[in-house]
Amino acid sequence: MNEAPRNKNIHNNINSNNLINNQLNNKTKQHNAQQMEVLANSSTLQGRSLWIDARRRLLKNKAAVVAMIILIIFTLMAILAPWIASHPLDEIYWDSIQVAPNIGEKFWFGTDANGRDLFVRTLYGMRVSLLVGLLATVVAVGIGITYGAVAGYMGGKTDMLMMRFVDIMYALPFMFFVILLMVVFGRNIFLIFIALGCVEWLTMARIVRGQTLSIRNKEFIEAAIACGLPTWKIIFKHVIPNILGPVIVYITLTIPQVIMMESFISFLGLGVQEPLTSLGVLISDGAKVMESYWWMLIFPALFLSIMLFSLNFLGDGLRDALDPKER
Repeated sequence: MNEAPRNKNIHNNINSNNLINNQLNNKTKQHNAQQMEVLANSSTLQGRSLWIDARRRLLKNKAAVVAMIILIIFTLMAILAPWIASHPLDEIYWDSIQVAPNIGEKFWFGTDANGRDLFVRTLYGMRVSLLVGLLATVVAVGIGITYGAVAGYMGGKTDMLMMRFVDIMYALPFMFFVILLMVVFGRNIFLIFIALGCVEWLTMARIVRGQTLSIRNKEFIEAAIACGLPTWKIIFKHVIPNILGPVIVYITLTIPQVIMMESFISFLGLGVQEPLTSLGVLISDGAKVMESYWWMLIFPALFLSIMLFSLNFLGDGLRDALDPKER
């Protein structure tokens, strides 16, 4: 007699549990539908990648940000030199030879030994120095990336022979090599680009080779090999794009090295020829008369120092920003 009420209670409990589960499922479905609707209505999804994190860390580095601002200002000054300066580049003022800075006559940095405005010559010299640094670095990067990526990816005897050649080139006196090129082929500004680039690619090749060795056994490289892609396509489309972080850092550190080397060559009298000038030429001219005409040395040297410091601070900031350990 007691079995019927007990079964009825069990049946009622089961029905109530099913009802509760159905309600919970309906609420869950409604919640999921609302989330899907929100995602569908959103235009873009914000993601975080290495480059986004690197930019965020770089902008937090005050020294790197200040360096970027200074370099942008210097670049604009060099490009807009004809419109910024109050005097032409080659105009000679016979009544104002080696005159100290004079705001009244708009000789902001004074004049040189030939009576030319030192301010406009400093701007043009900065333009040449930046141009030499950038183009010579492009040559060095182009040779170094290709050479290092091929050596690192091929491995074996190919890698050994290619890197032994790099070691032999390291043993040569690079400055003597550049000076020899200047003497044999003449002081041509385009030759300076090529000569400096051809001696600065060695370190880049070593850096790229090391990075290539670290990724050549990764899954995406093996997948590319399994798909039957040719070697050159794997190197240029899969290897090089994945090692750009250290390359970008080294570029910012190579530019000041090249500018310094060009300034040293110009200081020796083997740099650019008139009517062009560079900061190294101006510093060389100012060093000869620095005891009597200090402004001829101070202003070009100050611009060169600020430019080199800014490039190095920017390079340090990029290195910290692109460091995977900082993620």
